Amino acid sequence: MQRGPTGKFVVASTVGNETVRAFVPNPLPPKPPLEIDESLRDVLDHALLALGRLDSLSTLLPATNLFLYMYVRKEAVVSSQIEGTQSSLSDLLLYELKEAPGVPLDDVAEVSNYVAALEYGLKRLKEKFPLSNRLIREIHKILLSHGRGSDKSPGEFRRSQNWIGGTRPGNAVFVPPPPEKLPEALSALEMFLHDRPGKTPVLIKAALAHVQFETIHPFLDGNGRVGRLLIPLMLCSEGILQEPLLYLSLYFKIRRREYYDFLNRVRVEGDWEGWLRFFAEGVSQMAENAVVTARRLVDLISEDKNLINGLGRPSGSCLQIHQILQRRPINTIGSLSKGTGLSVPTVTSGLQAMIKAGLVEEITGRRRHRIFKYTKYLEIIYEGTG
Repeated sequence: MQRGPTGKFVVASTVGNETVRAFVPNPLPPKPPLEIDESLRDVLDHALLALGRLDSLSTLLPATNLFLYMYVRKEAVVSSQIEGTQSSLSDLLLYELKEAPGVPLDDVAEVSNYVAALEYGLKRLKEKFPLSNRLIREIHKILLSHGRGSDKSPGEFRRSQNWIGGTRPGNAVFVPPPPEKLPEALSALEMFLHDRPGKTPVLIKAALAHVQFETIHPFLDGNGRVGRLLIPLMLCSEGILQEPLLYLSLYFKIRRREYYDFLNRVRVEGDWEGWLRFFAEGVSQMAENAVVTARRLVDLISEDKNLINGLGRPSGSCLQIHQILQRRPINTIGSLSKGTGLSVPTVTSGLQAMIKAGLVEEITGRRRHRIFKYTKYLEIIYEGTG
């Protein structure tokens, strides 16, 4: 179906009195209604089945919190990389250990903020606080609390015109609604999230709301990251997932050009169905990848436990060290001693045994203040983070 533009252009004035055409989206759901043919329905159904299998990990994994801890951080790294940060997963883990990362602190602080913002949002949802404009502002405030972007009105919807691409609104790729149009657009989005005027299936709701949020672009900075955060938050809020195990940032990063093309096609042509297909395919792919990753980690942990049990005398302390490394696969002797309750000499000798067994490697080459890495575990988590 060719609907045409899904909103209207209005004249907006910017700093310097430059006049531009800004796009104001129509409220959701789309009108005329979506056309879900058999082919698209199959894609949506497959995505829901994949989400079901992913959700079952919450009960099947021996320690879901350990997997989730690292998976959330992988998502934070990839989502921030889309916005141009150079931080890696290792940089984030070193930063959390109070060790110097290999990139500017602003980059890694931005990633750390993402983790904190997601965890805060989930906590609020578990407290039965609704997914709303207020919660979105609170999440944004944490996301931009320090580091790059902290001067861009954290937690406040913008009061000036922004733009996407180009050096100014006049040569931008896309100009979102002017600030005076934000209250009405955001109010309509919030009503849609709360199933007003009518209920929308959760997966479709998440897909439509993501585009709408990115089109409104309500903040001076951080819109892309907040928009990507909304997807797992919506799925958890609606009970599709018990834990935030689905992240689409890697899919959007790999297929970045298609992602931006689909956002534009929705705005210009009303191609909601094309976007839904792209979104659902991403959900299926990322859900299936998460299941495979979790199984590989479970297998690795089991194999390594068996290997440790064969180390003889140090095996008991090594198993305790191994347990901590599953949560923080980059670690120091002091941190491992604190986490296990073992003495520093015991941790040191345990790590030496694990190095000889090929389980762990020391990554600084220093004699003091050494840092150790659970190599194979990190290799599995690293995939896709660049």
